[in-house]
Parts: sequence; structure tokens; C-alpha cells
Amino acid sequence: MKSCREAAQEWNTTERAVTRWCTEGRIEGAVKQGRKWFLPDDALKPGDLRFRTGFYSKMIIERKPLPIGISDYVRAQRDYYYVDKTKMIRVFLDQRPQVTLFTRPRRFGKTLNMDMLRVFFEKSEEDTSVYFRDKDIWKSGERYTKEQGKYPVIFLTFKDLKYDSWQETVTRIRGLLQTEYGRHPELQNSDRLADYEKKYYEMVLNGEADETELSSSLEYLSRMLYEHHGIAPVIIIDEYDTPIQEGFSAGFYDQITGFMRNFFSGAFKDNRYLSYGFLTGILRIAQESIFSGLNNLMVDTIMDSAYEDCFGFTETEVRKLLAYYGAGEKYQEVKEWYDGYLFGDTRIYNPWSVISYAGKNCVPQAYWVNTGKNEILDDVLKNADTDLTERLYVLLSGDKVVARIDENVVYRSLAEDPSNIYSLLLSAGYLKAENRKMAADGTWICEVSVPNKEIGSVYRSEVLGHLISAGAVQRSTADAIAEGLYAGNSELLEKAAAAYLEKTISYYDAGSEAFYHGLLLGLAAMMDTDYKVLSERESGDGRYDICLIPRRTGIPGILIEIKWGRNLSDEQLAELSEEAYAQIEERNYAAEMKQEGIKDILKLGAAFSGKKVKMTSSASAS
Repeated sequence: MKSCREAAQEWNTTERAVTRWCTEGRIEGAVKQGRKWFLPDDALKPGDLRFRTGFYSKMIIERKPLPIGISDYVRAQRDYYYVDKTKMIRVFLDQRPQVTLFTRPRRFGKTLNMDMLRVFFEKSEEDTSVYFRDKDIWKSGERYTKEQGKYPVIFLTFKDLKYDSWQETVTRIRGLLQTEYGRHPELQNSDRLADYEKKYYEMVLNGEADETELSSSLEYLSRMLYEHHGIAPVIIIDEYDTPIQEGFSAGFYDQITGFMRNFFSGAFKDNRYLSYGFLTGILRIAQESIFSGLNNLMVDTIMDSAYEDCFGFTETEVRKLLAYYGAGEKYQEVKEWYDGYLFGDTRIYNPWSVISYAGKNCVPQAYWVNTGKNEILDDVLKNADTDLTERLYVLLSGDKVVARIDENVVYRSLAEDPSNIYSLLLSAGYLKAENRKMAADGTWICEVSVPNKEIGSVYRSEVLGHLISAGAVQRSTADAIAEGLYAGNSELLEKAAAAYLEKTISYYDAGSEAFYHGLLLGLAAMMDTDYKVLSERESGDGRYDICLIPRRTGIPGILIEIKWGRNLSDEQLAELSEEAYAQIEERNYAAEMKQEGIKDILKLGAAFSGKKVKMTSSASAS
């Protein structure tokens, strides 16, 4: 990196001009450190905005389109704005494990990277090196470039294998294999193959193979490619666990895992006709014995550092992208919405959301969570017990939860041990893990939290939707709660909150002060991102239970104090509610909000006993 002064000397201009260009986002990769800007060493001087006549004109720059939904490497790097991830080829060739499994959340570039590997390694009549000569891998030297275009490649992506039955799934697998066999027409009339091999090739090519024959298809194809080309192929399986997740949700789990066990065993276990294998997915799923006995498998998860910046965007990559599209000043907003992931020791941005944001005129929305169903989160909510439900509400409030992370967790383990939800949510991209420590049993002890605003919004939507679909709360009640919060209408909020709590308590059939605290915390956290939700913090002369600090003007601050008693009468419950309200006043819990200049404060004293609830509330202006 070079300073603005150094750039000014190089470009024969003033330091002030260079600083202004950086601020306007006209220099790709410029980064502000403290009060000073620094530029990439190869940064180019922006074009002059003036006509020679002295009149000013708007600069028109022809920019490449954003690669939204593009997973074809050749097209992506040729026709679209491409973030160079070819470094991962060098990382792989330095280690050379025979089989590598990459686990990352969906839409973090797995399919594009696997297609990049396919184009790099695959033998072709075309000179495919042209797609890499201006990339990082080509700068690494002959040790790496000599591997380009050297191997036959088998490539399958299961990312669209989302069907409701085993029969539909296996039919689609048959079609994918039919297409992949068709990519290797040289085998059809090869004089290096035996007649029975050609017969098998024709059977799969014509879509006539049954389930048993299909389960051996990768093993057969790898052997035939080796015999024809004289070199063992590379096998790439993208999103291998998508049909497994669907099988878990739709009820054909045993059938899909049984098939995959044989399918992958033939391809990767003791297969002497294999040069290298790559797989991607969300979960490792080792406990299902899909990779049983596969001692040549190297697993790279979000906890590992070898490929930490190869999936998703780094801060530098995001800044360069925003600067390229003239939105450098939007960086902080992008950071709040789409940063927060931790891969290895590197902070990572959600790439799908960043490019969608830039392509939608920089309007912050939950782009990633709208790209598909959130089956994993839905399964988690179905299996969460009372304690875990409360912890989810704590996460929603912006706090951290200490959790044990098992990277070998499987989908069906939710029913056996609901605490595995943290492992599933972390792998799927719904949590981030910090302050990680490896335990003696190989699991991790971490502080987990919601990574950013985008994921916070999907939690609110999914948790609220789950409660509505389960009958725990009606949509009209949820709408009334939101309306009460925005309007500062204490009567409406009290009535709606009481209806919500009564239904929810009945739904979970539990009771303790901590339980009710969790329910109200969840209520507060679900409603809207316009509130900063705090729990059990010091203010005034004590510690309040729940505090909602507004992030914008026009909505009230909210304080909630909770009391609980066993087998209370209606009269006793009302007294307890008044006592909770009085405590807010007596201990001056509103002090923190008053210091921040918040004048409209809604105070709620909530009392519970079994399934009964009573609230004392008052809006105050101070």
C-alpha cells in the first residue's frame, strides 16, 4: 500500500486531490486507516472529469455487471466483476490431500469455486489456461501452472436436488449422471475399454441404470476415464449434503444416506483410479458413516484457517467492489448488514448479499435469507426445548451464548440432543463463533452470536412464523404488538402482549421467572431492528430485566420488570404486577435512557403465575 502523498508524487498531482478521489470512491482498493487513506501499490489515477473546453461533465464509466447467480467460472471471470479466488488452487497443491471436503454456508461461492477447479484441472481441446493467466494462481509459478489442463474431470452438483420423495430424488440423480457421462463422449467408442464397460457406459448414458447400478457409477466412470486417458481423474461433488438435508425434512433420510454411502465409497474410498477428490457441503455428516473408513479425507470447516479467505469476501475485497461501483461511502452499512462471519481467523462478508446490495442500488435487505427455504432453522425450532428457546431469544437480543460446537453433528441428532442446534446453526451460517477453545473430546467451546443485521432479521421472521404456525401466537397479536411498540400505545401493547404470553405459556407449558424472562426477551427481540435490546444491565440504582432502546426517533423507549409467583390468586398477581412497576420507578431504571436523551418511556411491570399473566403499564414523559 502507498500513501496519498506517494500517489500524488507518482501522478504529478496534489495530495488533496488524491484524498478527494479516495473519499469519492474513485480509486479501487483505497482503505482509510484512522484519518489517512492508503492505496494499493498498483492503483491507477482516475480519469479527468473535464472536457478540454473547460466545461464539466459527468464521468461515464463502463463497469462490468455483477455476477448475481453466476456459478460458471469462465463466464464469471470473463463477463462479470470477478473476485479472484484462484489462490485456493495454490493452497490445495501445496498440501495435495487426495480428498478434500469444504463445509461452508450456502451462497458463499462453493459452486463457483468448484467450477473454477474443474476448468483449471480438466483436459480439454481448448486452451483453458487463458482463463487463469491474469489470475493469482498464474503468478505463483510453474510448479502450479503445470497442473493446469492435466486431468479428466468428473463434476456433479447436487445444489438443486430438493425433492419431497426418494423416487423423485433418485430420478434426478440418474439424470445428472446421464448428463455427466455425456460430457465424456470419448469413452463411447474407445478401443481401450472392454465391451462390458462400454455397455455400462451406454446404460447410464441412456438413463437405464437402476439404483444399485447408479451407486457404482462414479467408480465405473473414474476407471474408464483412467483407462482411456492414462491418468486418474479428478472427482468434484458440489453440495453433496443438499439431498441429505431434504431427506431429513421429507422423510426419506435412511434411503438417501444408504445410497450416498455406497456412491461416495466407490468414488473416494480406496479408489486407485482417483487423482484428487473435492466435495462441498454445509455439514460434515461424518457420523452417518457416509465417509466411513475414508482415511484419505481432509475436512476444511469454518473453524479451519487453510482456506479461510477462499469462500466469501474479505474486507479488502468488499472495499474494492464498492469503490468499483462508486459506492465506497456505503462500506459501514455493508459491514453492519453482511459482515460478522469468522472463517478461521478471518472476518468474512456474505458474498451473495454484498453483490445483491450493490446491484440493487445499495438498498440494505435480507438478500441471502430470501434465496431459499431455511429448513435447518425450521428444524431447530421444532426440536428446541424450553431452555434452548430462551437461549435463542438471548441471541435475538444481541447477546452471546456459550455453546459446545461439534463439527460432526448430523441432522437427526437434533431429536437426540437439541443442544446440537448451535453446531447446525453455525455451519449453516446463522451464527458466528468467537473466543474458541478446543476441548479434549475434539469439540469446540465458543461464544456464539448472531453475525449481522441480515441474519437477525431472518431469526425474527422465522421464530415469529414458527410460533404463528404452531398456534402459539396469532398474526393479529404479533401485528398488534408491533403497532403498540411503534405507537407507544401502552393499552394496545399491554393487551396484545398478554394475549401473546398467555398463548405461548400454554404452548410451552412451563413456568419460572427465568422462563418468563426468556419469553419477554424473545418478544422484544423479534419485533423490530429499530430497537437495541438489553437484558439485566445496570441502570439507576439496580439492574433492570429488559430494556428496549430505540434506534430512531418517533418510537418510545421500553422498560420491563418481571415478577413470578407460584399459585397466586388474581388479586395477588395484580399486586405483584404493581410491585414490578413500582420497582422500575423506585430504582430509577430509566436513568440510562434519560442520559441518552430519550424522553418517551413506556414502563411495564409484568407478573406471572402458571399460565396467568398481569401487566401494569404506564407511558411517562420526563
